[in-house]
Amino acid sequence: MAEYRHLGKPTPRKDARDIVTGKIQYIDDIRPPKMLYGKVLKSPHPHASIKNIDVSRAEAYPGVKAVLTYKNMPPWRAGTPPHRRLLDSKVRFVGDGVALVAAESPEIAEEALELIVVDYELLPAVYDPEEATRPGAPQLYADFPGNVFPRGAPEFGPHALQEIVLGDVDKGFREADFISEGTYAYENIPNPLPPEPPGVVAHWEDPTHLTIWIASQSASMNRMVTQPFMGLIDVRAISTQCGGSYGTKNGNLMQIGWAAVLARATGRPVQIYLSKEEHFTTYTLRLGSRIRAKVGIKKDGTVTAVAGEWVVNAGAAAETAQGMVAVGCGEAQVAIRCQNWNLQPRVVCTNRNPSGVVRGFGGQELKSALMPVVTLAVEKAGLDPLEFYKKNFVKKGDGYFWRDGNWHVCRGVDYTRAMDRGAEVFGWKEKWKGWCQPTSVNGAKRVGVGVGIHGNADIGEDPSEAYVRLNPDGTAVISVCASESGMGQRSSLCKMVAEVLDLPLDKVNISPPDTLVNPFDFGMVGSRGTYAIGAAVINAAEDARKKLFELAAPVLGAKPEDLKTRDGRLFPVYQPEKSVPWRRVLGIMQTVLGQGRFETDFTLPNFMMVFAEVEVDGETGKADLRRIVTTTDCGQIIDPLVLEGQLHGSLGAAGTDTALFEQSILDQRTGRIVNCNMIDYKWRTYPDLPDFQTVVLETPIDSHRFHAIGVGEISTAPGPAAVLMAVSNAVCKRITDYPATPEKVLRALGKLQ
Repeated sequence: MAEYRHLGKPTPRKDARDIVTGKIQYIDDIRPPKMLYGKVLKSPHPHASIKNIDVSRAEAYPGVKAVLTYKNMPPWRAGTPPHRRLLDSKVRFVGDGVALVAAESPEIAEEALELIVVDYELLPAVYDPEEATRPGAPQLYADFPGNVFPRGAPEFGPHALQEIVLGDVDKGFREADFISEGTYAYENIPNPLPPEPPGVVAHWEDPTHLTIWIASQSASMNRMVTQPFMGLIDVRAISTQCGGSYGTKNGNLMQIGWAAVLARATGRPVQIYLSKEEHFTTYTLRLGSRIRAKVGIKKDGTVTAVAGEWVVNAGAAAETAQGMVAVGCGEAQVAIRCQNWNLQPRVVCTNRNPSGVVRGFGGQELKSALMPVVTLAVEKAGLDPLEFYKKNFVKKGDGYFWRDGNWHVCRGVDYTRAMDRGAEVFGWKEKWKGWCQPTSVNGAKRVGVGVGIHGNADIGEDPSEAYVRLNPDGTAVISVCASESGMGQRSSLCKMVAEVLDLPLDKVNISPPDTLVNPFDFGMVGSRGTYAIGAAVINAAEDARKKLFELAAPVLGAKPEDLKTRDGRLFPVYQPEKSVPWRRVLGIMQTVLGQGRFETDFTLPNFMMVFAEVEVDGETGKADLRRIVTTTDCGQIIDPLVLEGQLHGSLGAAGTDTALFEQSILDQRTGRIVNCNMIDYKWRTYPDLPDFQTVVLETPIDSHRFHAIGVGEISTAPGPAAVLMAVSNAVCKRITDYPATPEKVLRALGKLQ
């Protein structure tokens, strides 16, 4: 790899000092003049019709400025297709919105909620997606007979991927030497639970101009989805510092809608900011995923056919479940090279919390259930799963259908070298003893190992635009609508521009993520920050440098192509001593503006592999994750500390630990989540961290000037299947759903019935 001034070196984040000194603004720091506080009355029932609602006492309560119900809601609908009203006469999960209150303080708003009297007619509820589709099951929406959501993801175009249908599966099964069938489920509805709960502040500048401040990964995306939701009004979206998101704070459409209607009703700004308990109990969760599939394989590990049904539990509403299905179906093809597919998804609504975006975006949900079924065939063939994955992960020249429904041909690198290096660091050859065989047994302690794999072509999803402005004082400013959602990507963009312009890093700054002042960017999603947004800012910096050289050429008596710049000075390459500051060329009243754009590219999948070692106590059933090795190849590392933090972050927040203990537990008698606090919702604390190693190769990738791609978003996705495989090997029996709780382990060991 090339030697760079900034790239590949750990550097302080641009926002680090502001974060640790409290200067940075989070959503709860936003206080427009005369701001009110909004609160939502939540349904205590999983399924009911509202027969009557009396808000008179709440309206009369001192300090209350507005009380709204379904009777005075605008006809806005969210979801795919649009189906979820802001408030409805029917509630569909415990925590569904019933009424809204805006008041002078949060306490007054909470007190007013207690004064609202609601008469419910209780309806039967259903939580299992297959039960929900049976005749006679309770129906959640009149528009969706049988509780099945229609297919298609309009946001991905008219031909969005709805299924994987390829080749001839009957022929593929006839060609197979081994065929396996099985059902696996990844349905423990984990809550990623970022430290800062979701929040939004809404203010109407006038009846057609709405400003929202939001803790989100993408200001532009919030503007893009809010406009059609509210009838193509003009929306200005400003992202505050986002205290972690893990995907879940990228939508927020219901919170935006609640704040907006209250702000319109009161004529004042309104904040909707969820408490931690509300975040636990009422916010969107990950899709439930159940795979019932059949897989054919040859003796050499060639997959000949994959067929089956993917049952997706979207809960009471689907924020973008069909979009997640489209991406998941694409990612399955990246991980499994197979010419014959017939995988049919079915997205079902039930009376559990609605589903929304969580990092992994469909791929983690699908592959956590699908890959264990695939490895049933690998086990029959007696093959090492590592060798199987090496053979079957997408290679340059292979094709796949991606989320847009179009066929794309991979032009990425061969990740086999990264797999081998990770296996070497982990000691896979020494630890792997075969399927359902522990690595070691020491009394009641049994050790097992597993491996998982993932890849995602969304690193090049959707357009990005950027400007780079060069100032006479030798500084540069990036204008890009890139939000900060925890991973330090804004600093990495500054490093790329500093590298192009050969400037000190402290001479490059970046604009706030505000749609009013920045060009369009799709957002910090899908690991696209390094490639897509990076390409846009690199192109803008190169364009600005080119224009600067054209202006400087007459001053220096040289051709533009013979000029260089360093530390805010210009000089001919053959006369470095003849340097002048930018100010000499620009004066004091001129700047140079470069423009850059990135166009969608689905031909460069990224890659992540996780090796896991688990120790199981045969007496208690408790499984402990002892060691993790993650391996990837990201081309050029932009910042090693940022990357390592992203990979270490794969453990919690609906990641690898969903294989062992991280889950939201739904009481199906009441429809309530029962572990909605920071004690009963099991998280790994610092003393419980396993030995964690990262292996990162830097093979130049044909992306942009610096040959880099992003991998952060996918770091969670291979972990659950790797850990479940390790537990199954330790106990010598397959466990078929997540998490591998002590009860399931003891049952697998024959110690529980």
